[in-house]
Amino acid sequence: MIAQLFNIANIFVLPFWLLMIVLPNWGVTRKVMTSYLAFIPLVGLYLYLFISSITPESAAALSNPQVADIARFFADETAAATGWVHFLVMDLFVGRYIYLEGQRTDTWTVHSLLLCLFAGPMGLLSHIVTVWITQRFASPAESDAATLQT
Repeated sequence: MIAQLFNIANIFVLPFWLLMIVLPNWGVTRKVMTSYLAFIPLVGLYLYLFISSITPESAAALSNPQVADIARFFADETAAATGWVHFLVMDLFVGRYIYLEGQRTDTWTVHSLLLCLFAGPMGLLSHIVTVWITQRFASPAESDAATLQT
């Protein structure tokens, strides 16, 4: 059952990523991504998996984390699925932020969203660098407009 929930979670996030990457200016994409509703099923699954994976031993390990204890915790299939769903939720949330900021400031985000889909922190860094480069090298009028929007 855990493997099925894991697979469902992986598939569940894909339409949101596709909308942001392939159809970023579509009104439906904007409407979907300005809502938090997409996160409710994922967070619900995360809570279920988290509660299912907590034992007295794992709670003790997580309360004073040591890398070896965390490695043992994630050796359990339910704990690994919990961690993966955590990544899915947080990466999608960061991707949503990148998408919405790109829409707000008219900044190109496809590359950052693709990176975020596969490695969230690298996508966020890419977006930060893209914004910096855009502001640094934009014409003064564009730079002033971006600053006013920020």
